[in-house]
Amino acid sequence: MTVGLQDVLDAARRIEDCAHRTPVLRSTYFSERVGAELFFKCENFQKVGAFKFRGACNAVMSLSDAEAGRGVVTHSSGNHAQALALAARMRGIPADIVMPRTAPAVKQAAVRDYGATVHLCEPTLEAREAEAARVLSFTGGTLIHPYDDDRIIAGAGTAALELHEDVPGLDFVLVPVGGGGLLSGTAITTVGVAPSCKVVAGEPKGAGDAKRSFDSGVLQPSVNPNTIADGLLTSLSERTFAIIKKHVTDIVTVDDDAIREAMVGVWERMKIVIEPSAAVPLAVLLTGGLDVTGAKVGVILSGGNVGFPFA
Repeated sequence: MTVGLQDVLDAARRIEDCAHRTPVLRSTYFSERVGAELFFKCENFQKVGAFKFRGACNAVMSLSDAEAGRGVVTHSSGNHAQALALAARMRGIPADIVMPRTAPAVKQAAVRDYGATVHLCEPTLEAREAEAARVLSFTGGTLIHPYDDDRIIAGAGTAALELHEDVPGLDFVLVPVGGGGLLSGTAITTVGVAPSCKVVAGEPKGAGDAKRSFDSGVLQPSVNPNTIADGLLTSLSERTFAIIKKHVTDIVTVDDDAIREAMVGVWERMKIVIEPSAAVPLAVLLTGGLDVTGAKVGVILSGGNVGFPFA
């Protein structure tokens, strides 16, 4: 494991003039429903509408001038794609983004609007990686992986850093898990600044590879995932899994009905827009998947990129 708290602190300084410091909101309704004090870190208000901008910005701003001149490449279902496209535009360099053809139209359009070139592929991890390799072969750019990258993990950890600064004394922090970048960054940060706080992840049952990996202690791939939470379809990497095994307390799965209910509940009760992936941690709490009675709980709402109508 090569990422530590100092990397997160360095990332926070590197991106402070680029990324938003997002607000922390309260909800009496949801706090009363779960019997705890809930604090929602609203990364749906981040640039590109997701926490992913933190890692992408950190990675792009870390490149040497020579590396930056050749541009960047990634594969992503949407939020990392948008984040890297914007970060590249802000530095004035080209970005080539591989996206599954099933990625929401709103996300594909946003990537193109940020000036990146989109390359569509079949909706499998193998197809994404193969197409990214093909693009790299003729651009000579730098691959910025959506989560299997120390710079991405450190950047993602800055959301938790801000949350702990704004709300000291948290007992739990809950985040969604797909590839594990946000979860890894959150865990590293929390261990460093609030070691008594437990980090727990929420995951869709239809894409429950992280839970299976966590329980077995052996990394297991995501095979034919099927969930409304389109941002959580990817597998953990060896890098993120190593961090998760060491620092995460538990991973709890919830079904799509619970995810949908939590998402719509946030729309209706908090009057903010979140996407399905962002609703997963709250769904864990609303279904009783984690006992937080009387606790002080931070929930990272990871993003808000969703098309309408949805529910």
